[in-house]
Amino acid sequence: MKLTPEQLEQFDRDGYLFFPGLFTPEETKNLNDAVPELYSRREAYNVREKGSDAVRTNFAAHLYSEPFAKLARHPRMIEPVQDLFGEELYMHQFKINGKMAFEGDVWQWHQDYGTWLNDDLMPTERAMNVAIFLDDVNAFNGPLMFIPGSHKKGVVEAKHDLSTTSYPLWTVDNDLIRQLVQRAGDKDGGIVSPTGPAGSMILFHSCLVHASTSNLSPWNRVSVYLSLCAVSNHIGRHKRPEYIAHRDFTPISCLPDDCLVNSYPVDLPWLNGMPESALQTSLEKLKEAAWTCTPNSCNALPKTARSASA
Repeated sequence: MKLTPEQLEQFDRDGYLFFPGLFTPEETKNLNDAVPELYSRREAYNVREKGSDAVRTNFAAHLYSEPFAKLARHPRMIEPVQDLFGEELYMHQFKINGKMAFEGDVWQWHQDYGTWLNDDLMPTERAMNVAIFLDDVNAFNGPLMFIPGSHKKGVVEAKHDLSTTSYPLWTVDNDLIRQLVQRAGDKDGGIVSPTGPAGSMILFHSCLVHASTSNLSPWNRVSVYLSLCAVSNHIGRHKRPEYIAHRDFTPISCLPDDCLVNSYPVDLPWLNGMPESALQTSLEKLKEAAWTCTPNSCNALPKTARSASA
């Protein structure tokens, strides 16, 4: 799963890469079959939609679910990001977003790094999302929308939206969205929306501005997101619970490529319950925080990642 020069160039230009059908139906089914039981749990790590019992986001399943513990160490998801950053990674966040049929709410326009910076004091943009579709994604079940090239703006101004949905988010102003869309091509490619079969994968820059509409269709749109961060770029405080922003900065070691369909041992530290310490938060800055450059500076990034966020 090494990125080609053409893919590196595309990522630098657009801020994302799309791999349709990268995982097989059998691999995807083994993940999808585990979701209903996870979503049924009445735990803090299951955030439900506003005014609904439908799960919006399940956090940290890789710490208590064997199939997702394997996915968290899958080379197809880990190695491309290691390739881009030229460094080992740790899991900053792991979530299974459930945009359920008829009930899945919007995700407002935002940058992921905006939240990671403002809430977690992540030093720079040396982190990104890798997502895998567990359902077929089409134009009607709330697919992701990207503004190509918007990562080139770096960190943009955002406001903390605490009321629109059940999950607080640092969101981007509508006027800036208009400007970014116009710059990206307006009605001719200013917004793109990758769609494809279950098992497709998206890799996207932490400063890429994105959103998704509500799901009014009769089809679920469940996706898994691995938020992977360079070990040297770990967060600077524990403002959010550990199930949302992880505190273990140990580098990820990959399993063999067939791990989703064969048996391999994995650690499940929360199998018997989430520890109380995971709910404890603090505004105090970590003494070992890796603030080697300012949040808007990319001088410490490898060439491929630096140019992508300039």
